[in-house]
Amino acid sequence: MASDTKVVRCAIYTRKSTEHGLEQEFNSLDAQREACEAYIKSQAFQGWRALPQQYNDPAYSGGNLDRPALKKLLADIEAGKVDVVVVYKIDRLTRSLADFAKLVEAFDARSISFVAVTQQFNTTTSMGRLTLNVLLSFAQFERELSAERVRDKVAASRRKGKWTGGSVPLGYDAKDKKLVINKAEAETVRTIFRLYLELGSFSRLVAELDRRKIVTKHRKTKVAKFQGGIPFTYGPLAHFLKNRIYLGETHHGGKWFRGEHEAILERSLFDSVQELLKSNVVKRKVKFSEGGALLQGKLFDDKGNRMGPSFSSKNGVRYRFYVSTALRGRKHLAGTVTRVPAPEVENLVKTALEKELDASSEQLLEHVDQITVATGRIRIALKQVKGRKRSIDIPWSPQLRGTAEIKPASPAEKIDQKLLKSVVRAHAWLTDLSSGRHACIEDLAKAANLHPKVIRQGLRLAFLPPELTSAVISGEATILLRQIPKALPLSWEQQRQLLG
Repeated sequence: MASDTKVVRCAIYTRKSTEHGLEQEFNSLDAQREACEAYIKSQAFQGWRALPQQYNDPAYSGGNLDRPALKKLLADIEAGKVDVVVVYKIDRLTRSLADFAKLVEAFDARSISFVAVTQQFNTTTSMGRLTLNVLLSFAQFERELSAERVRDKVAASRRKGKWTGGSVPLGYDAKDKKLVINKAEAETVRTIFRLYLELGSFSRLVAELDRRKIVTKHRKTKVAKFQGGIPFTYGPLAHFLKNRIYLGETHHGGKWFRGEHEAILERSLFDSVQELLKSNVVKRKVKFSEGGALLQGKLFDDKGNRMGPSFSSKNGVRYRFYVSTALRGRKHLAGTVTRVPAPEVENLVKTALEKELDASSEQLLEHVDQITVATGRIRIALKQVKGRKRSIDIPWSPQLRGTAEIKPASPAEKIDQKLLKSVVRAHAWLTDLSSGRHACIEDLAKAANLHPKVIRQGLRLAFLPPELTSAVISGEATILLRQIPKALPLSWEQQRQLLG
């Protein structure tokens, strides 16, 4: 007589946090699966059957859900191929309360039961869910405790000068968990330090390193962008020249300790380089702008080099411009125009876009893919939209190759537009509230689609001293929006003292 018992499809999930022991013929994953299969067989009278598909995650942490086998299991659950999920212990599935809540929600949505064979709980009952949450809390506590122990061990090891892993710097190799000098690379390190003292600037140093074909350390990794072997740029070069690991020291928690590895540099050479680095920072007259560059990330020269925002100051007047990044040590790769005055190119681009596009000023640049500056023209490449012209050409010529005339900003250009806009908006909000158009800040925030906190902070600008408000409108204000504190005193006298 055939049995009418419905078949219950059971998926067995196994996980191990580390690679240790996986090479054994019968490892932890095999033991977990064997225990789960035995439990499923004990429930055969209820129709339980183990699925042949194996969901094994070797060497994956239980602290997150980014695991291939778990993702495959969830996909099969979504496809309706599983009725019960069976694990050896609950912490094999996850050690995070938040992740557990997500998994239970996914199980409940498909009426999936969850069983831990050594703990035998059923998530369909409130008591079973409570017990699981308690167990999971302890599992998460254990994970965090283990992480703390690892951090403490790393800190203690670094203080003793031991190498605890990470990216191996140029000049060294990692052997038996220690840094060992690579003689060829060590000579390269000394060469770079000496060249910087000889040449005196990053731009000359980068050019010389390119000429000598000196690049960053080659690494054997599966991820291409971490393999190294690329030309030095300013940021990595600055970090390289300040790295005290070449003095035989290790770093932890903002402090340096005597390391177990040998030093590559003499302290006198290293100290001389640090002094030169400090003096170059003080002497530098051209600085990168902190903001106000409308075309940042969009502007390129005709050789494909990005043009970043910079400024210089003369006689108290600040001049903004965009400069090709190729000038930072690789002038031979620069385009026909390497520097342009920011107000001029921004106004030209804005005017051209306003004629071409039916969009507000704030949305114009959203339609731009790239802006290329060359002798004779500025080309604006638009994002591809059906029926729209692909690019706009603006006739334009700099006075000289590589430089364009930098003119003093007009009164309209000297106005801090962000501050002006914020002050005008604050007065408009105050009028809306005082006239009764909006009963309270919350109503105003809802109408403006902003958080009430933004409204409260913005309203402070409606109570600035009259002379400061007038200076903002006329463009004569010397203060920037970011320099105005979020908490301003009501007294104008106190504001004058605070804002200068």
